[in-house]
Amino acid sequence: MAEPKIRVAVVFGGRSPEHGISCVSAGSILAALDPDEFEAVPVGITREGRWVLVAGDAGQLAIADRRLPEITDNSGEPVMLPADPTRAALLPAPDPDAVVAPDAPAVALAVSGVDVVFPALHGAYGEDGTIQGLLEMAGVPYVGAGVFASAAAMDKEFTKKLAVAAGIPVGPYAVLRAGQSLPPAERDRLGLPVFVKPSRAGSSFGISKVTDWAALDAAVAAARAIDTKVLVEAAIVGREIECGVLEGEAGGAPEASPIAEVRVVAAHDFYDFEAKYLDDSCEYDVPARLSEELTRRVQELACQAFDAVDCAGLARVDFFVTDDGQVLLNEINTMPGFTPTSMFPRMWAAAGLEYPKLVARLIRSPLSR
Repeated sequence: MAEPKIRVAVVFGGRSPEHGISCVSAGSILAALDPDEFEAVPVGITREGRWVLVAGDAGQLAIADRRLPEITDNSGEPVMLPADPTRAALLPAPDPDAVVAPDAPAVALAVSGVDVVFPALHGAYGEDGTIQGLLEMAGVPYVGAGVFASAAAMDKEFTKKLAVAAGIPVGPYAVLRAGQSLPPAERDRLGLPVFVKPSRAGSSFGISKVTDWAALDAAVAAARAIDTKVLVEAAIVGREIECGVLEGEAGGAPEASPIAEVRVVAAHDFYDFEAKYLDDSCEYDVPARLSEELTRRVQELACQAFDAVDCAGLARVDFFVTDDGQVLLNEINTMPGFTPTSMFPRMWAAAGLEYPKLVARLIRSPLSR
């Protein structure tokens, strides 16, 4: 008899500003699933937080004419995941406004038990430990980092603190909590320029480069529109280097990918949202043109960072490498962008692990635990 297919609920969209990028990642994941091995259950989350069972058409989950895809109430039938480990199932959600009755046979059939969840969510309410906590409560295995690691990696302040405790170097920074401003002594310590960013956000949302202290307040206000806690980081003159890390197979040590360099070559001051996703303004070297010694140093520090925050599954670890050979941690992404052209899959493809096999390995990892 043939082995039963693994039922994979790919969850995407969500309430964070990274909603659209999450949809794009999910479209690529869904398209890569081998239908002989996996049965996909595509679940979109609207910006308001409603879960809906969607068609999962990869063509509808792609950037078109600089517009990002979006999940709405009309995208599918409402479902929910009860925090009940004895059920481990998606269930039809009562919705008096639904056009089709939520207990329609097609919906009830599609939302029975699932074997594993792939939370292809970026940012708040997805990459920060919240959905991981729900899945733990529900007793459903899932791809990626657990509650603590997701929360710690999402919060750039605590990422840096854990890194420093593990002996991983970081650049100078200051933390501004609600109501706080940057004192003159801190301005002198950090110097100009600085980067102002929300402590708990991704995809470069809310980040500003400040070259004049007169612009600091506006930059802090822009960051606080996303998160009440703000980081002010000294600009690091150097190269932006990334490394992918995978959980070791059979309980082994984490594995580092070939490293990559991101170079902004068009009219952008830094690697912002438009440069990442909408404009053809970046060049990527995979592998990066670094010495063997520096390459090994980046890979070692990437695996150390993975362990320092207690990651599982996968992470993309971003660094700055200065002209004098310093390697400084920038951040850890526990659910990085996941299209075939995103940096994490591209780095692993350079190691010979092609996209469909990478997706399959990630899905099998929590099941093997």
